[in-house]
Amino acid sequence: MKSRTKARGIALQVLYEYDLTGHPIGVILHHRLEESPLDQKLNAFIEEIARGVFPLIEKLDSIISTYAPDWPLDQVASIDRNIIRIALWEFAVGKETPVKVAINEAVELAKVYGSDSTPRFINGVLGSLVDNLNKYETQLVA
Repeated sequence: MKSRTKARGIALQVLYEYDLTGHPIGVILHHRLEESPLDQKLNAFIEEIARGVFPLIEKLDSIISTYAPDWPLDQVASIDRNIIRIALWEFAVGKETPVKVAINEAVELAKVYGSDSTPRFINGVLGSLVDNLNKYETQLVA
């Protein structure tokens, strides 16, 4: 697994744990970074994703629900929701990752952490979100 993909996986674990437990995001981050030490640049990347997604969870979920209505979020597995949140944040807010790369990385995470059908599901939802990017992008950065 590539190092940035591994870093995204750790950020995914942080957000997943938050979803399940509600523990403070800083505490979860601290524990994950201790358990899986990477170089400083990758640790900063993990923290950027987790701290970037965390305050926008409600907005991200609202956008996902609006532009992917065939998949009610309360019925989507937490791990899948967080993979979508990360990719959406990366291409709509972080803007350092090209859209195609963010989607490919999300599909790779889905292969590792999701069920057999998760990669196709993630790809479909993200495709719908990308098609409507110009309609919601400003909601996330405001």
